Order: sequence, then C-alpha cells, then structure tokens
Amino acid sequence: MKVYVLDSFFPTGVEFAAQRAELVLWDDPRVKNWYEDADAVMVRMTPIRADDLARAKKLRVIAKQGVGVDTIDLAAARARGITVCRTPGVNKEAVAELALALALSVTRRVAEFDRSIRSGGMVQRSDFLGLESWQKTVGVIGMGNIGTLIARKWHAAFDARILAYDPYVPADIWTDIPYRRASSLAELLPQVDILTLHLPLTGESRGMIDAAALALMKPSAVVINTSRGGIVDERALYDAIVAGRLFGAGLDVFEREPPTADHPLMRLPTVVATPHAGGGTYETQVRSSLLVAQQLFEALAGRELLDRVA
Repeated sequence: MKVYVLDSFFPTGVEFAAQRAELVLWDDPRVKNWYEDADAVMVRMTPIRADDLARAKKLRVIAKQGVGVDTIDLAAARARGITVCRTPGVNKEAVAELALALALSVTRRVAEFDRSIRSGGMVQRSDFLGLESWQKTVGVIGMGNIGTLIARKWHAAFDARILAYDPYVPADIWTDIPYRRASSLAELLPQVDILTLHLPLTGESRGMIDAAALALMKPSAVVINTSRGGIVDERALYDAIVAGRLFGAGLDVFEREPPTADHPLMRLPTVVATPHAGGGTYETQVRSSLLVAQQLFEALAGRELLDRVA
C-alpha cells in the first residue's frame, strides 16, 4: 500500500499512516508523480483536477483535511469510483474564534492602532473611533457547524440579536439559540451590523456578496469571511468601503491566496486580513491530521466514513 501526502501535515496523521503503509511525503521529489502508483492521497490545499485523476492508475481514496472540497473534482472522482472524504467540524472552534477575532479587530480598529504605534506615528484616538458590538445584529449566513458556534458566541458574549440565513437546513436546527430566520439575503442584509459567512464555495454561493448585496447593507456594517474566497466580490467590497458605504471587513480567505501586498483591499485601514489561518491552532492540527489518516484507512478497508463526499 502506498500513500502520498501531498501537503504539509501535522505529525499525528503522518505517524499514524506510516505505521500502516509506505508513505511519500510532500517534500520528496517523487510526490509530483503521485498518480503513477498512489493507492491513496492525503491532501490539504493541493488541487486535484479531472486530468490528474485521469492519469491516476491505482488511486482509490482521496482524504481531505478540512471541510472545503472545491479544490477536488468530485464529479471526476465519482466517475472513476474514487472515494473522497473530508473532516467536517474538526476545525469549527478555531474558525469560529478567528471569525469573532476578526470582527472585533475591525470594529475596535485593533489592527489600525497596532500599525500606527509600530510605525512611530502620532495616534490621535479621536480619529480611530470604533463600533461597539453589544446587542448589535449579527447576520449569520450558513447554519452548519461553524455558523452554529459563532451564533452562540455572539449571543453569549454580546447579547447580540442573531439573524440567520440558510435555505438548506431544517426549521428546528437551532433550538438552543435565540434567533430569527431570514427568508432571503434581501431580508437579512439591510438589518445586520456584522455579517459573518460560514458556507461552502459552490456555483450558487460564488459572488453571493456582490455589489448589489453590499448596497443593501448599512454604512456602519462589517463583513467577515472565514469561509472561501470567491463568495465575496473583492472589487465590489473595495469600492463599498472606499465610498463609505461599508465600515470595513475581516477576511481570512481570498480569491487568490495568499493575497499580495499590492492587493487593493490591503490598502484600506479598516480591512483586517489573515492568510487562510482559520484552522491554524495546535489543537485543530493535531485532531485534523490524525482524522484524515484514520478516514483514509477506513475508506481503504471499505468501512463507513464520517463524511464521504464522493
């Protein structure tokens, strides 16, 4: 059995897999030819497209760390009988915490203060007035694992009014969270002070937060995206903030990652950016790496998986 580890993984998963198969790791020159003899691959961000799968001679399983599978051609995998599994929920606490941290960094202008102090400039505090979060309205798009956690945190910490939108979950999903359910984005967006996104990138969600959507929001509102780049139209977001039609944004994900220093949004003081670091905690990496490896061998053995997507 030969398993190729296409991206850097935390040691827990690598050690588990090494006890059960021959491994080729991400820093081995042979890894680029994984399609020659891989029985399975462990992957984080490396794209696996239809032409890659067409060249794969023995591949049976793709085990993906994280919940997003937009980097894998699922239709091509299904057509070839290749199992694709992922690890939903493992990073939910870490991502929810970062979403909250980004929102507070934007509204209380933490990053602006920090940059000003480090540059040695005079900080005139009256020029950096922030926004409080107490009892504000938080709009949550996506009511899955992470959306649920972030709703609980906003309600518990700030007595926030939660307004949620997700047409794909049942009506009784949040029995323990006080909230209202919006029937559409048009209903939700004008009401929110903080918009936080927790949904996958699909054909339906791509460009969901575009110029028309942003035009519905309050000038004092903030957009937080820890889901996937491409859900928010970055040019439209830039234009809205520059024009004073939106206060700012906290972004962990971008259409092209990592964003470069000359990205237009990086020039805006009320934008706080992180490099797709939502799952970047020690605890998450320990759990997630191990679960990827465990899922991989469960799939190879033909057993039922936590979350099979192909």
